[in-house]
Amino acid sequence: MKLLVTGGAGFIGSAVVRLAIARGHEVVNLDALTYAACLENVASIAHNPRYTFEKADIRDRAALDRIFAAHKPDAVMHLAAESHVDRSIDGPGDFIETNITGTYNMLEAARKYWTDAGRFAHFRFHHISTDEVFGSLPNDPAVQFTEDTPYDPRSPYSASKASSDHLVRAWHETYGLPVVLTNCSNNYGPYHFPEKLVPVIILNALAGKPLPIYGDGSNIRDWLYVEDHADALLLVVAKGALGRSYNIGGENERTNLQLVQTLCGILDAKRPKQSGSYADQITFVTDRPGHDARYAIDPTRIRQELGWRPSVTVDEGLEKTVQWYLDNDAWWSRLQARHGVGERLGVKA
Repeated sequence: MKLLVTGGAGFIGSAVVRLAIARGHEVVNLDALTYAACLENVASIAHNPRYTFEKADIRDRAALDRIFAAHKPDAVMHLAAESHVDRSIDGPGDFIETNITGTYNMLEAARKYWTDAGRFAHFRFHHISTDEVFGSLPNDPAVQFTEDTPYDPRSPYSASKASSDHLVRAWHETYGLPVVLTNCSNNYGPYHFPEKLVPVIILNALAGKPLPIYGDGSNIRDWLYVEDHADALLLVVAKGALGRSYNIGGENERTNLQLVQTLCGILDAKRPKQSGSYADQITFVTDRPGHDARYAIDPTRIRQELGWRPSVTVDEGLEKTVQWYLDNDAWWSRLQARHGVGERLGVKA
């Protein structure tokens, strides 16, 4: 299968690209190389004859038309997006332009290509989204997000992703574009850009800096190892039912405080401090505006219909992630100079 992957130099996108190449697919990586992208994420496969890189912005319709016509993909995996909630609070415009207008351009370019090519039956447009579009859940293990949960986005980021989800469904219903959708829980793992919680905690701990936890640390997230997520995405693009959405979860709920404490314990074992624990650096800070209390995914549909379950527990995945950061300081140290990395964002509301 020839895959056109948007955002393939980003965190989740690069995991998809690496795994797709490993499984014998052809991949065209379309990325604008904005601040969170890094071509080193795909350096291991960059010289593979089945891999091609196209620097382009999904807001540039002419570039998209050219890329579709030149490469003739069998399927699109659309991951390109602005994705950091705190940045969306400070600057929502980029999220509207990329996540909504950019997705519109992708849909129209895909529709033109698919129509011009005779509407071939095996084409797929796979839109990758987030569980944040569903809003916030109570602290009740019996209540989880399903594919039928009403949308209730609370941040500019989640609202922009909810909008893009609706556009994809509309292009399926109105124009017959063959689409599948996925909504995932919080990803973590290798190559995670150092502005998100897990890498921030690891890198601040190693630097002897405070480990910031919003509010009282009671916010709950379901944690999904990025390589498990990539595996699920490749399954959905190949076998998902058209017009269907699938929730992808890690089946690993933790409070933010529990997650940070686990990371500190792993670091204590792998790189002990001269005295005390990394947990001594935990610092509670003013909460994020509109901070959702809990996300939790019910993965029944993807398990029953496609036979997928995560292979990595959160404890296993966090240990792998910590070790990766310990082994790859040359990767993350260069990224720390990029705009906003290491700063507290999302406080302008």
